[in-house]
Amino acid sequence: ITPTKAGIGKTTVSIGLALGLNKIGKKAIVALREPSLGPCFGMKGGAAGGGYAQVLPMENINLHFTGDFHAITSAHNMITALLDNYIYQNQGTEHVLKEVVWKRVIDVNDRNLRNIVTGLGGNVNGVIQESGFDITPASEIMAILCLAKDIDDLRRRIENILLGYKTDGSIFTVKDLGIAGAITVLLKDAINPNLVQTSENTAAFVHGGPFANIAHGCNSVIATKMAMTYGDYVITEAGFGADLGAEKFYDIKCRKSGLEPKLTVIVVTGQGLKMHGGVHISQIKEENIKGIIQGLENLEKHIENIKSYGQTVLVAFNKFASDTKEEISEIKEFCKKREVGFAINNAFMEGGKGAEDLAKLVVETIENNPSKKLKFAYEDEDPIRVKIEKIAKNIYGASSVTFSKKASKKIGNLEKSDMSKFPICIAKTQYSFSANPLSYGVSKNFDFEIKDIVINRGAEFIVVIAGDILRMPGLPKKPVAMNIDLVNGLVEGLS
Repeated sequence: ITPTKAGIGKTTVSIGLALGLNKIGKKAIVALREPSLGPCFGMKGGAAGGGYAQVLPMENINLHFTGDFHAITSAHNMITALLDNYIYQNQGTEHVLKEVVWKRVIDVNDRNLRNIVTGLGGNVNGVIQESGFDITPASEIMAILCLAKDIDDLRRRIENILLGYKTDGSIFTVKDLGIAGAITVLLKDAINPNLVQTSENTAAFVHGGPFANIAHGCNSVIATKMAMTYGDYVITEAGFGADLGAEKFYDIKCRKSGLEPKLTVIVVTGQGLKMHGGVHISQIKEENIKGIIQGLENLEKHIENIKSYGQTVLVAFNKFASDTKEEISEIKEFCKKREVGFAINNAFMEGGKGAEDLAKLVVETIENNPSKKLKFAYEDEDPIRVKIEKIAKNIYGASSVTFSKKASKKIGNLEKSDMSKFPICIAKTQYSFSANPLSYGVSKNFDFEIKDIVINRGAEFIVVIAGDILRMPGLPKKPVAMNIDLVNGLVEGLS
């Protein structure tokens, strides 16, 4: 469902389901994204599961792991440095660029770096120009790594990255810069999936980590397909709520890779439903049937959306200690009336044993009622505006969509190019169906405002910036970093 600050625990459930499937004798593998240092030390914390449903070693995975994020950061910024050198070396020549659209990235939440000026200090220090930083999970290199089918495809996509525009209005790419080979070399190890294990020795591939609110939110195609080679059942997750994660998983990852999910599981918590039902966060651990009932409207919209893709849907209730039998019964009855399977997940407390019921329901549903052929929210041939409107109106529930002058101009230019058939990747808040993070439940009768367009020519999708979403997060008043320490050689506070 739509995430709240109370948390949902989707990674814990994904891992728990893999544990449960293995517990009942099925060969299952889980394929997840790598955590980003920004949220790990910021507000969200780690992303390796929790309790008795974790991928291990948790501390390593949440920190530097195998260095994939560092390689992606280095590759992205190497392009920036070489581009800046090109601009410096070609001052006053016919090769000067009219506009640069490529920025920098770093895997740290740092609001001070969103907008910067480079090249200060005299001519020997480069050409003065505006720039800025995105967080590494928003890097186009990250998206390319996660969508590439092999090393050759990786290089092809890197060559196609749009860096800027020449004085005649034509595009300037990494291929024009002549450095695709060098950038591919930096990523030659990072493209290989990372194999780890869960707390119950279940195989887990952890590879790639784009955010779903500002990127496409899925682990790598290579890791997912490798898991499918070795497992009878593969569980993978898509970031944040189904309006962001599932939509992009289907409309970008599955569309481009040919993947066809047999089943989709929507993760729900009582605390999350209560927040969507108008209950204040300070009271969500108290029993509140009315809050649950009102919050179920959010779940219903997500179920409706998933079914529109031709998917069979199950609901996994991620159990917390404060949940009551009456609250759980209300959610179960809601699902029963809509002929949607329901199971409780208690893997956090009990590991695989706590996810056996969910695992049995998954197997039974796939065997007796698997998903139909995947439908998409829009067609490749649809005009860009139509693609955006179909997502905004049909998935988010918007009544109208408006475009800024900047966005309209960029869309007009794109429609004249071969990039018009690219899928859409909407960047918006994760806390709401709309672009307003405070609109809990189900947003209705709202206008969806498109502020800007970012062209990811190498990743082969169009990023659509909606509302006030930022591609570089800031830190909260009390970052998670304040709780992290090394005590007697052991990492504490990293969860």
